[in-house]
Amino acid sequence: MSLYNIFNVSGSGMSAQSVRLNTTASNIANADSVSSSVDKTYRARHPVFEAEMAKANSQQNQSPGVSVKGIVESDKPLIKEYSPSHPLADGDGFIYKPNVNVMEEMADMISASRSYQMNVQVADATKSMLQQTLNMGK
Repeated sequence: MSLYNIFNVSGSGMSAQSVRLNTTASNIANADSVSSSVDKTYRARHPVFEAEMAKANSQQNQSPGVSVKGIVESDKPLIKEYSPSHPLADGDGFIYKPNVNVMEEMADMISASRSYQMNVQVADATKSMLQQTLNMGK
């Protein structure tokens, strides 16, 4: 793999972590939302990544990287709270809250942010190595 392919790898990593940051931010933003039914309640979402190393090994012209295969909703149970005086309460007096754990989401956001930073550092280090290589010919 040449140094130029490293830019593709770090770029795909930054793109994937950006999706992860956006879904985490969406989860945190909707953590306090309330609904009157299970079907309308927000559910935590998480991206699913696919490493592309197998594709790269089968096609030597392609560099490995990371791609977002999709975004899935969490299957953790929703929070059901008895609050008959709430305007969105159903016929039995229950309201439904998302299955978002804000502490887990904050930890995930920190992890995604650091992963993004590491990909930026890889690209910067590669750029520096390429510049030094070009300067050797002077």
